[in-house]
Amino acid sequence: MSAVCTSSSLPSVALARPAAVPPAVRRGAWQLEAGHAISLRASSASVMRIRQGRVWVTRDATAHSGSEDLVLAPGESLAVAAGERIVMEPWDGNGATYTWDAVAVARAA
Repeated sequence: MSAVCTSSSLPSVALARPAAVPPAVRRGAWQLEAGHAISLRASSASVMRIRQGRVWVTRDATAHSGSEDLVLAPGESLAVAAGERIVMEPWDGNGATYTWDAVAVARAA
């Protein structure tokens, strides 16, 4: 994972018992527990993909665009530019599982 990560607990969020996450979904992925938020800053261009659960993602404002809120479901992805910061938390009480991969840069031959 090529990101700087900070997380915090959200005590005001009602917690439900997390659904079991199948091992095939967990393999090679990160889990985000219900009631927790995480802040990630990409150290290089990256792609975040949701494998299980839904997440609420907030992108920081940039010089070119304002802050943006998104809800991503399993199978959806988000391109994150180098240096960009996002904050995400599970949309519901079940938590979420996601992957974070650096974008391969094509080299000129």
